Amino acid sequence: MKQLRAIGIGVIIWIIGVSLYTLSFYIQVLQNAEQQANMLLFISVIPLVWYGARLYYKKETNTHGYWVGQTFFLTATALDAIITVPVFVIPNGGSYYQFFTDLGFWLIGFEFLGITVLYWYIKVEINKQNQIT
Repeated sequence: MKQLRAIGIGVIIWIIGVSLYTLSFYIQVLQNAEQQANMLLFISVIPLVWYGARLYYKKETNTHGYWVGQTFFLTATALDAIITVPVFVIPNGGSYYQFFTDLGFWLIGFEFLGITVLYWYIKVEINKQNQIT
């Protein structure tokens, strides 16, 4: 596994995700801005992680999607702990505990894993099997 490559792509996914989350507060469609931001993040993670997996697997196809997804998610989690929580959550009355025990956080984590595993099975594993036959 190319860890630096996976971490770099994870950083890009995190930057775009946090940017979309933050921008959604400026374009309010729903009455509950927090719920709107969480929904936008949940939806936007799907193409972001799919494209991130696509970038990763352009040059390396031996690593199972679970490990790539886990690296993406752990990268995002570390950046959330270092940047997101102190800069955005705590000034608005939140805490590390609230952030990391929120069900939405863990749903997005499972989304990271699920999408990369799905990408791996659909694009990488099937390609390997087609090349063998």
